[in-house]
Amino acid sequence: MKKLRVTVDGKAYDVLVEVLDEPATHEPRQTAWSAPLTAVPVTLPATTAAAKETPGVVPSPLAGKVVSIEVQPGQHVEANQQLLTLEAMKMNTYVFAPHAGKVEGILVKPGDAVEEGHGLISLGASA
Repeated sequence: MKKLRVTVDGKAYDVLVEVLDEPATHEPRQTAWSAPLTAVPVTLPATTAAAKETPGVVPSPLAGKVVSIEVQPGQHVEANQQLLTLEAMKMNTYVFAPHAGKVEGILVKPGDAVEEGHGLISLGASA
C-alpha cells in the first residue's frame, strides 16, 4: 500500500493505493521519482470549518449526496437515532444524532451535494 495525495478541482485528498504488481517483500524499491512526499496543509472553506465548530450543528462525516432525511423540524430525537442518509461512491452512509434533542432545523434537502464538515441538521439540547 502506498499513501498518495491527489488533487481534484483544487481539493487535496490523501488516499491509500494498493500496488498489485509490487513484490510482497517490504524492501525499498528504486523509482524514477525519488522526491520525498511532503505534507501540504489543506484549508477548509470557511462555511465547512464553521459547521464543524458550531454547537448543535451535526456535520457531514464525508463528501456525498443527501439521499433522504428521516426527521422533521420540531421532532424530538434520541441519541444515536438516524437523522439522514448520505450517498458517496454508490454506498449509503447513515448519519445519527450525537445526543438527544429537538431538531431545530434541517440545513439540506434530498439531492444536495455536501462536503465533509458541511452542516446537515441543527439539533438543540434535550428538553
